[in-house]
Amino acid sequence: MYNGKRIFIIFLGVWLLLSTFAVTLFSLGNPIMRAVIGMAWGVIVFWIMICGSLMYRFREPIRNAVIKIRLPWQIKFVLFVTLLALLEETITTTMTNLAPVFGVKIGEAYITASANFFDVVFFHSAINFIGPFIFWALALQRYNFSPFAAFLTFGVSGVFAEVSFSGPQHFSEFGFWIFVYGLMIFLPAYSLPSAEARGARPAKFYHYILMIFLPALFVPLFAWIPKVIDPAHPQPTHFLPLKP
Repeated sequence: MYNGKRIFIIFLGVWLLLSTFAVTLFSLGNPIMRAVIGMAWGVIVFWIMICGSLMYRFREPIRNAVIKIRLPWQIKFVLFVTLLALLEETITTTMTNLAPVFGVKIGEAYITASANFFDVVFFHSAINFIGPFIFWALALQRYNFSPFAAFLTFGVSGVFAEVSFSGPQHFSEFGFWIFVYGLMIFLPAYSLPSAEARGARPAKFYHYILMIFLPALFVPLFAWIPKVIDPAHPQPTHFLPLKP
């Protein structure tokens, strides 16, 4: 089983690199798209390669530290996965602000809805994740999803989320989005108490399918807040549409 997981991660990484290299080559003649791909490479290097490697390398001491925190594990899980989502958004927002480094002005090319981190997380992205994270905590209380299963399932959820936002072309980017979303939840899932301590039963096949889609039903749990605070806030982005 371990070898199967390792082979899958290698396949995912190879597809990620090859597909991104291919898009990079096709984008060389378009400065806007070249800048966007440059930002995507930044996410690959800093979030997927560096942060992902550190999470895996130090997963045991991190788990031991999290277990010792005197809070209900459900609260620790939601806080931990939210913290990692904010870290990922820090990286992506930084890439958007580095547009001049990639040869364009800020707003001409971007990978976040705004160049302002707090605007991004409170009005566009992370605020929508908290509901699904709570759903995952409830599901993990009842069913035993392994850290790898959580990584893959939430990653696939991310693929479908991106497709719903921006179109079916994102299916071909499944390697990128599985890593981006899956790494948010892998370490928090790894840092849970044992299934016996949680009273969690083995998950069945259909539970994995349901967990791809059901967490989306919890998005409105917090997504209404920015709409009440500022109903006129720009959606879905502060910038003009990207030029293909």
